[in-house]
Amino acid sequence: MKSAQRALRSGPWPGRVADNGAVSTSTGPLAPRALVVDDEPALADVVTSYLVRDGFEVEVALTGEDALAHARLLDPDVVVLDLGLPGIDGIEVCRQLRTFSDCYVVMLTARTDEVDKLVGLSVGADDYVTKPFSPRELVARIRAMLRRPRAAAPRSHDAAPPIVVGDLTVDVAAREARVGGDLVPLTRTEFDVLAALASRPNAVMSRAALIEAVWGGAWVGDEHLVDVHVLHVRQKLGDTADQQRYVRTVRGVGYRIGTGA
Repeated sequence: MKSAQRALRSGPWPGRVADNGAVSTSTGPLAPRALVVDDEPALADVVTSYLVRDGFEVEVALTGEDALAHARLLDPDVVVLDLGLPGIDGIEVCRQLRTFSDCYVVMLTARTDEVDKLVGLSVGADDYVTKPFSPRELVARIRAMLRRPRAAAPRSHDAAPPIVVGDLTVDVAAREARVGGDLVPLTRTEFDVLAALASRPNAVMSRAALIEAVWGGAWVGDEHLVDVHVLHVRQKLGDTADQQRYVRTVRGVGYRIGTGA
């Protein structure tokens, strides 16, 4: 299926309005592809218009079921996903999406409750935006994410060697992290957070510094997003609050890479 999905990238998405309400807008064969998932057509239209204006090809789905079907077929670069969908909600869509796609996911939520944000990120979302939001800011944040590498690149002779911290190996060029030789299933954002810390072994990085390194200077939002991703990295590396072998908290300052002990 993956090869078939990639083959679709050689041509534009045909413009259409499907029976299920999905809308497709094409802007060119080389444009990045976005899937907008929201059961409010007016809001989906606004987000779509801003993305199209910025050079994206956009597919719109109004339900979680349609979103998963489109994502399997079209392999988007980014999914803008509403949390409060009817039927299959945004949390479950994101959870299922992560079983077959490495696309970036930006969660939209009308709830200001911090728990909703943490839950959304716990299933693999890369960022969240609370409604009401600026569509221009949303597009800027998506563009910043897409400037980060999507997948592993072939290792060159000039590539930096893997970083070793105890049993942890962080190969930035291959975008792989292993503990005891076993591959750690990090999302792209989680890997970027770990790589930023591992690449500065003698430095403590504040939340603001990690935001700059991972999300870029154009990012605007809640810096506590960093804490969520650090928590997920620790869990996947086998760290705990009491035993911080690989990622350590420097109270009142930020985070630093550990020693592996």
